Amino acid sequence: MKLIRFGTRGAEKPGLVAADGTIRDCSAHVTDYDHAFFAGGGLERLRAVAARADVLPAAPVGVRVGAPIARPRNVFAIGLNYSDHAKETGAAVPAEPILFMKATSAVCGPYDPILIPRGSEKTDWEVELGIVIGRDARYLPSKEAAHGVIAGYCVANDVSERAFQIERGGQWSKGKSSENFLPLGPWLVTADEVPQPQSLGLSLDVNGRRRQTGNSSTMIFDVWQIVHYLSQFLLLEAGDLIITGTPPGVGMGCKPPEYLKVGDVVELSIDGLGCQQSVCQQA
Repeated sequence: MKLIRFGTRGAEKPGLVAADGTIRDCSAHVTDYDHAFFAGGGLERLRAVAARADVLPAAPVGVRVGAPIARPRNVFAIGLNYSDHAKETGAAVPAEPILFMKATSAVCGPYDPILIPRGSEKTDWEVELGIVIGRDARYLPSKEAAHGVIAGYCVANDVSERAFQIERGGQWSKGKSSENFLPLGPWLVTADEVPQPQSLGLSLDVNGRRRQTGNSSTMIFDVWQIVHYLSQFLLLEAGDLIITGTPPGVGMGCKPPEYLKVGDVVELSIDGLGCQQSVCQQA
């Protein structure tokens, strides 16, 4: 299934992407794609609805698409999870996943603008594979057990302000959490439709120029390792989001470095998970 949310920001409705590509309104059957939905077995109930998606009401043509999940309780992020990206930043390949938090208020829709913070000169791009947790998980016994707690996958842009991140006290979360710093979607593709999440091509263009090309097969820690690892330290709650690191080609790694400016168009794609596009605006 492809889960999608549509409508004005803060008032999105849950929907499904039908076989013909149309957005179908599920709001008569589902309140939202949130913690309660995932924790309460909502995905299983939604499958019956999806089987007759063609009779559900169609969303208005041209309607805004929001993030495919409601604002999560937690957004966890893994840093330097591609060895070639670690190399371009001058960092050592990590022995364990590097964890930081990203503010949930950064989550926005896949076509919403990237807001360049006031005074920023180093706003950067990062295409990433997103994992959505399907049920509460703690102390998972193995990485194999992680398979059962992943609801699905989506496209994410881990927008980063490098001066905030590196030069203002070395706090990664500070440089990762500005408003609209996490365009998400367009869809959440359920895990059963992504049997090989470690063989997905990722790409990102700025103003039509390819800047990032990668494949999830080159991740240092795979999606199941990440979920298992995090569960040893904290409670993963249903509906939580994990973003899993970026391949090489970020602006900080260019020689000389290049960063986003007002008017730039950023386009992201991951195989089978869709595409997103954002225009940069001043906050």
